Amino acid sequence: MQSRGYFGLGVEGISKPMNAGTLMRTAHAFGASFVFAVSPYVDIRGIRKSDTSGTADQVPYYEWATVDDIALPRGCQIVGIELVEESIEMPSFRHPDRAAYILGPERGSLSPEMLARCDHVVKIPISFCVNVGIAGAIALYDRMISRGRFAERPVSAGGPVAPRKAHVHGEQVFRTKKTVKKATPRRVQAPE
Repeated sequence: MQSRGYFGLGVEGISKPMNAGTLMRTAHAFGASFVFAVSPYVDIRGIRKSDTSGTADQVPYYEWATVDDIALPRGCQIVGIELVEESIEMPSFRHPDRAAYILGPERGSLSPEMLARCDHVVKIPISFCVNVGIAGAIALYDRMISRGRFAERPVSAGGPVAPRKAHVHGEQVFRTKKTVKKATPRRVQAPE
């Protein structure tokens, strides 16, 4: 589904195990490289009722007590998903190759410390907040459709009229030119 890069999905201050499980299952379904939680108020291990895919057994899970404790790979950008005035509307946002998406808790928002730590803050262009699990699914779906390889959408209603184009590999590229020495024939004398 995804062409390059990796992503993770996490939440700050989550308190409901069903929502945590839904987020983890969604991340797993979309091919996340990792999942994480910052200051969770729920025992993440108790989420199996809604995470029936067993994400914690399949994908690395990281938990940090505070925003300052977050340790992500070099080059990984934190993308906050939050309904604040200065947020970029998601349909206009170009997703980074390496991203860690973070959502706020139920009945709350990302902390000021987390917002300050974010490289980007995006919002889903809707009238009011939706469930944290739904918001996570929308964000990962947007990443998939904007970065994936799919057939072009038709002009009229319905599915594509032509399948997506097959990937074509380019010519082999050599960084340095090597010269091949031609072998010169040797004369072999017969034994006397």
